[in-house]
Amino acid sequence: MKAVILAGGFGTRIRDVTQDIPKPMIPIGHRPILWHIMKTYAHHQVKDFIVCLGYKSEDIKNYFMNYNQNQNDLTLDLKTGKVIFHGDNVLDDWRITFAQTGLNSGTAERIYRIRDYLQGDDYFMLTYGDGVGSIDIQALLEFHKAHGKIVTVTGVRPPGRFGDLDIDGDQVIGFNEKPQAHDGRISAGYFVCNKKVFDYLSDYSQDQMFEREPLNNIVRDNQLMIYRHDGFWMPMDTSRDYNYLNDLWRNDNAPWKV
Repeated sequence: MKAVILAGGFGTRIRDVTQDIPKPMIPIGHRPILWHIMKTYAHHQVKDFIVCLGYKSEDIKNYFMNYNQNQNDLTLDLKTGKVIFHGDNVLDDWRITFAQTGLNSGTAERIYRIRDYLQGDDYFMLTYGDGVGSIDIQALLEFHKAHGKIVTVTGVRPPGRFGDLDIDGDQVIGFNEKPQAHDGRISAGYFVCNKKVFDYLSDYSQDQMFEREPLNNIVRDNQLMIYRHDGFWMPMDTSRDYNYLNDLWRNDNAPWKV
């Protein structure tokens, strides 16, 4: 099972925090939010990642290319190039594919471009590189397999400023990207997709967003289901979110910590 993480956007709404790094690299504590998301998946034994890159992709690549060196004491033999790591830090056993999916691509285009990296997989996870939560990934996957539809989206209670999901039982009957205030649930990402999702992504322009026509067409065909998550979820969209998430981490009160 692979987890696809959308990490190529410009992050324009949080430029007051930093303009020097891509949004998925903005830190919570001393690690980027992207790392926190990957830790959640890895905790549930999903350790094979495809990171869809765009803006400042080299920052994300460099962080993980130097990951082991930066987390551990080491001895380097300059003659042979051999590196020996020391200490008690456990190295993460992750496999990461870094996919260049275009600087200005929409989310639908980014997903479509990584289809060849999913050969042989019937399902894949999909989420955004800017939201953390105490999601039970295995329960989400089992729910998806049980209903047999093409896509499952994780639905959470809204902080009040996001798009919402119109639902009937476990069936999603409407997907509204940015509606007025609503007392229902919103999309938190953390999707599970069948490979048939690519049938909905091939006919759009490069800047097409997955959350618009593709998901609405999936809704039209009664193929989008909701997994209800009543625990913690929070995106990092603003400096207020940044400060809140870092306060939780600093005070050892982060619900997503595993």
